[in-house]
Amino acid sequence: MTGAMRTMGPVHDAESCSVAACAEILGTKWTALIVHELSEGPRRFSQIEHSCVGISPRTLSERLRALEQEGILERHSYPERPPRVEYELTGKGEALLPCIDAMREFGRDWLRHTHAVHA
Repeated sequence: MTGAMRTMGPVHDAESCSVAACAEILGTKWTALIVHELSEGPRRFSQIEHSCVGISPRTLSERLRALEQEGILERHSYPERPPRVEYELTGKGEALLPCIDAMREFGRDWLRHTHAVHA
């Protein structure tokens, strides 16, 4: 075998493996789609809910809260009538976009004929 040696550790956990740590975030159902939706700019809850067909409001709230705690997105409240809340990617969230782009490309190239592509 020629080329670079792989540098994987013997254990893949979020504490010691950067791939496992990233997968812990992006591997949660709906998270990649939420990040993908926010890549277009700030969105309201209802806009995100509409774009993620099948997600329940409770699950969306949980995912948004978890992503906010991770520093992936920010929640902005505006003192209007009715109150307006928007979600927006942070710099850390924007750093995930190459992963989302790679998923889109993989889906387009390899899954087009077996799954409906939504990107």
